[in-house]
Amino acid sequence: MDEVAFRPARAADSPAITELYQMAAGGVADYIWSGLAGPGESVLDAGTQRFQRENTDFSYQHCLVAERDSDVVGMIHAYPIMEVQQVPDEVDPVLRPFCELESAPGLYIARVACYAEWCGQGIGTRLLDKTRRRAMGEGLPELSLIAFAEKSETIRLYEREGFTVHDRRPMPDHPLIHYGGDAVLMVAPL
Repeated sequence: MDEVAFRPARAADSPAITELYQMAAGGVADYIWSGLAGPGESVLDAGTQRFQRENTDFSYQHCLVAERDSDVVGMIHAYPIMEVQQVPDEVDPVLRPFCELESAPGLYIARVACYAEWCGQGIGTRLLDKTRRRAMGEGLPELSLIAFAEKSETIRLYEREGFTVHDRRPMPDHPLIHYGGDAVLMVAPL
């Protein structure tokens, strides 16, 4: 594990961040990015363009990457949410559960992911620990994330990391979304 280094992401990491984010998003990223893709553009192209932006929540600037031999092997995407916004009636029904489940103030973990060959080696745990320390350094009182209830192994992993279930919302059926059941807000006080 010593050969894995952790560092703030750079714009050039955006393709790997996009791929990892897509792997962990259960189809939600494909749903969003398919609406952003231009003619002849793939969902990964649209996602990469989104992460290459600066000074916005969905930016490489809010990612920490794990790398080995200059290759990104994992990442965590987290950004501060300082207050919960009122959810407008016209919010997309697939995205509504995520909007309704925001918690604030705190550092929201949008996704944590490692490539399959790196899973089970503690990289995700180390990314979470570094993110926890970042939140404490920024004076934020909690970490939050949204998981799919159907992924019980993921829920148990987050519970071992100090997260507890605070709320849930049903996920609407959509062909791009891999999981039904509930989206679950999990919070870890700092």
